[in-house]
Amino acid sequence: MPIRKVRCPVASTLDLVGDRWTLQIVRDLLRGHARFSELRETVEGIPSSVLSDRLKALEAGGVVVRRFYSDHPPRAEYVLTPKGHGLGLVVGALASWGERYSEHDLALVDNECGHGVKVVYHCAECDRRAPRSRVRMVQA
Repeated sequence: MPIRKVRCPVASTLDLVGDRWTLQIVRDLLRGHARFSELRETVEGIPSSVLSDRLKALEAGGVVVRRFYSDHPPRAEYVLTPKGHGLGLVVGALASWGERYSEHDLALVDNECGHGVKVVYHCAECDRRAPRSRVRMVQA
């Protein structure tokens, strides 16, 4: 990881997941695809070597854990950690933006009612929505 003058949370996150493939892998892990062979099929166009490298980086970053389901031959599945599940918000925000501004075949919906959902800012202290116009990034 690069050394930065300012430890920006956006830049730090992009250091781990900012390439073309990583958030697509997380998207498909969130959708229940856990095995290498499934991810190779669902992450359209990803070379096997890149998938392997990205899964290793996600494992090293504490985003996924690898669990073996077969010893002979050794076969593993990848499971999101709580840290990895936290990226669901990032994937959801990208999906929401893509639904609004790009052509798409998938939509982000509530699994119970089937209606579309939006990712919103929420102040946990005040327990209220915070419009984007009131949200800013400040020194921690």
